[in-house]
Amino acid sequence: MPSDYGLKAMNALHRIVLTVSFGRLGWSALGMPVLELTTIGRKSGEPRKVMLTSPLQLGDTLAIVASRGGDDRHPAWFLNLRDHPAVTVTMSGTSRPMQARIATPEEKAELWPRLTADHKNYAGYQSKTQRDIPLVLLTPTS
Repeated sequence: MPSDYGLKAMNALHRIVLTVSFGRLGWSALGMPVLELTTIGRKSGEPRKVMLTSPLQLGDTLAIVASRGGDDRHPAWFLNLRDHPAVTVTMSGTSRPMQARIATPEEKAELWPRLTADHKNYAGYQSKTQRDIPLVLLTPTS
């Protein structure tokens, strides 16, 4: 599992690719759309941005996975949206407000097999940790 510094460096590199390509590169990775998730820091109250993939889309609802590469700790962005579920999502340069919620156990039981059928890395992440990796659903608010 990459360190916190490694994760921040990967996010910074991803933003550099978006910037130098004028947004033509970087909005897709490993066959998944890429999004920039803006949360409100649970401790700071300040906006926090992270680049993530969405391995499953259900109409206007986007699914994201709080895997942190199979680490035993939840990612900071997950803890932030758990406390402050009003988020902003930017995809392909377009931002919109969304509401985040953790999928119910029943929803996850239905969606997880679909997600891991196309993106086996998430099943691998789950096998690395005892933590139940949360599936988060993002729905538009307007």
